[in-house]
Amino acid sequence: MTDAPLALSDDPRRELAEFLRTRRTRLRPEDVGLVPGPRRRVAGLRREELALLAGVSADYYQRMEQGRDVRPSDQVLDALARALNFSAEESRHLHSLAAAARTPARRPRSYVPEEVPDTTLRLLRTMTSPALVVGRFLDVLAWSPLAGTLLGEFTQQPQADRNLLSLLLHPEADRTCPERAATVAELTGMLRTQVTADPGHPRAVQLVGELAVRSDEFATLWARHDVEEPTRGQIRVDHPLVGELNLDWDAYPMPGTPGPMLIVCTTPEDSPDADRLHLLAGLLNSG
Repeated sequence: MTDAPLALSDDPRRELAEFLRTRRTRLRPEDVGLVPGPRRRVAGLRREELALLAGVSADYYQRMEQGRDVRPSDQVLDALARALNFSAEESRHLHSLAAAARTPARRPRSYVPEEVPDTTLRLLRTMTSPALVVGRFLDVLAWSPLAGTLLGEFTQQPQADRNLLSLLLHPEADRTCPERAATVAELTGMLRTQVTADPGHPRAVQLVGELAVRSDEFATLWARHDVEEPTRGQIRVDHPLVGELNLDWDAYPMPGTPGPMLIVCTTPEDSPDADRLHLLAGLLNSG
């Protein structure tokens, strides 16, 4: 386990600085058309090189990485994103961090617990596909009957422990999720995106602290500052009753800004995965 648990920064300028630093040190000179040179001692880009590529002064960029009170314009942020070869998700994340850094500190506010409406619970009971309602920070709030069969004993955990990252960071998760490590990395990026929108949320602070203390894997991934947007993906599950299931999932935002997501898993029709999922549903109904 980690010796020093990670904590969420209450200074958005520090979050912006760390995000830029991790991305700069990951980018090789040859990735942007620069010649490394024979005596180069750093693996990533130097601050001066990135500043030159982005068309900003080296001193200005250095102050950004130091977390000082700088307020970059959208044009500067776009230039940095281009120089760093950012994806669309990373560019949006950069702008979100900069906007938070420009915003005066807010007073503490109260938070309403995430709840699933009765109408959504009724919908889940009628669904024949595995479906979950997942909160902002990946807490599993409700599920369809078939999803409950896939989750198994996880559904018996106390509500505070029913979190997708907690589930996949369990020592035995490799047995049921052969591509667990890749899924954990993806979920950590999704969590980072959600936490950035509200870093002071007590559930975010609690969850990140607990996972960092419990798991070196999570602590390492969290320090990378990767971001993912929860839209769609794939997951492979090895179920003890029907064997391997390859599932496609899509996330549908629910009412509320921000609010929980409805995640629905499906398989192509007339595929071996569809047959195994149908068999699992039959076992559920016969039980």
